[in-house]
Amino acid sequence: MSPGMVKMWISIAGMALMFLAIITIYLSRYKLKGVFRVITAIIAYVFLIVSGLTLLLVFLG
Repeated sequence: MSPGMVKMWISIAGMALMFLAIITIYLSRYKLKGVFRVITAIIAYVFLIVSGLTLLLVFLG
C-alpha cells in the first residue's frame, strides 16, 4: 500500500474512535448509573484522546 492509503486508513480509524467516544459519552451521561457510568466515561475520554492524537499525527505528518 502507498503511504497515502495508509494515512487514509489511519484517519478513518481515528474518526471511528471519535464516533465511539460520542456514543459512550452519551451513554455514560444519560443512560447509565453508578460504576458503569464512571467506567464508560473513562473509556470514552480515552477514545477521544487517542482519536485526537491519531488525527493530529495524520494531518501534520
